[in-house]
Amino acid sequence: MTQATATPAPRPAPAPPRSYQFPRFERSTLPNGMRLVVAPVTKLPLVTVIAVVEAGASVEPAGKEGVAALTARLLPEGAAGMDGAALAERFEQIGASVESHADWDVTAVSLTALTKQLPAALALVRDLLRAPEFPEREVARLKEERLAELLQQRTEPRGLADEHFSHALYQPSARYASPADGDTSSVKALTRADVRAFYAARYRPAATTLVVAGDVTMADAAALARDLFGDWVGERPTPAPAGIDAVQGGRLARVVAKADAPQSELRVGHRGILRTAPDYFDTMVMNAVLGGLFSSRINLNLREAHGYTYGAFSAFEWRRGAGPFFVSTAVKSDVTAAAVQEILGEIDRMRREEIGADELTLATSYLDGVFPIRYETTAAIAAALANLVIHELPDDYYDRYRDRVRAVTTRGVLQAAQQHLHPDELRIVVVGDPTVIAAALGEVAGVGAEVVSADALERRA
Repeated sequence: MTQATATPAPRPAPAPPRSYQFPRFERSTLPNGMRLVVAPVTKLPLVTVIAVVEAGASVEPAGKEGVAALTARLLPEGAAGMDGAALAERFEQIGASVESHADWDVTAVSLTALTKQLPAALALVRDLLRAPEFPEREVARLKEERLAELLQQRTEPRGLADEHFSHALYQPSARYASPADGDTSSVKALTRADVRAFYAARYRPAATTLVVAGDVTMADAAALARDLFGDWVGERPTPAPAGIDAVQGGRLARVVAKADAPQSELRVGHRGILRTAPDYFDTMVMNAVLGGLFSSRINLNLREAHGYTYGAFSAFEWRRGAGPFFVSTAVKSDVTAAAVQEILGEIDRMRREEIGADELTLATSYLDGVFPIRYETTAAIAAALANLVIHELPDDYYDRYRDRVRAVTTRGVLQAAQQHLHPDELRIVVVGDPTVIAAALGEVAGVGAEVVSADALERRA
């Protein structure tokens, strides 16, 4: 028998999954209310620190949208008598990297440094958190950068679709209706005084958790935290205002006009669920089957079966409030309505019948298998612990993760779909050419498709 006709050897069977344990960690609280979460990881002489501050976009004062992001970005631009260039040079001299940003829920200042440089590096973070200066020229510069970013987004279909989808999903008064970093109107109005007021109201020790992962013990980390932050004073600020997730009701189809666009940018979805929902794992696996993996139903349908798109996916965006559930893709203009019809069909099918055992195995095996490799660096471990803090998850969450994924059943997936997918509440937003897509889209959606201009939100503000 020649080599060309030889029967190929059978593929080796996969080995059973190895056991995995998330790094052990401890918690502590300083007398001033500042919390510590420390995970000793001694593989390398590196330490990652994330200071998690209860200063996200959801707690901004009305009319000051974007001030959380602006405040966070300004922290490294001047503190304790040093300007941004001097601070950057100090971090560089000790071989440390630092980042500062705000999302919907918190501000996070992240640092990675060699263990021997941790005291010096964390002292600089102390300066950013406790003695920021918010230079007027940097306020102006960062505002201009954000306004330029918004201007660019309005020429780019994906940014337009995301912004208009949020406005279609949430009530105008809800904070979630506007971008986390603020819109044109709110950013233009922000001042240095607004930044200082937000900082004074939100940056407090009792609202800060120091997450530490790497080559350090709890005793050493606690001693360092007491030295640098022990005399920081301030009560815990008030909770987030109500109504951040107030939603619009009923199905809607909206076309954001982009004349002569060769393709359409689609967003289809509704309000999602809280991260602390008891059926989180059923919902996560359900979404993996629906649109969360490359092998998901929506992607295989739109990409492989019909050739409408290069890729389509669905996701639940996890926030402390109920963030959106959405399907996202881009298709040629002349198949826009057909693509939406397929998406609606897959959502209905998900709610109508149990998934197959092979689909369940594919999804759970993937989620189970990739879990350990997500936490191979101190930065990844620290980010995971910060996630525990932000969403108030139990300490054994990561230890039980794989077991809980494996425990999901086809029945549980069906129940999650019936509970958390709502076809009658879908908001369908398309950025594209209304002369090509509006009539057919309205017919598929079962409601008249309204047409708005690309700058409608800017003019409304």
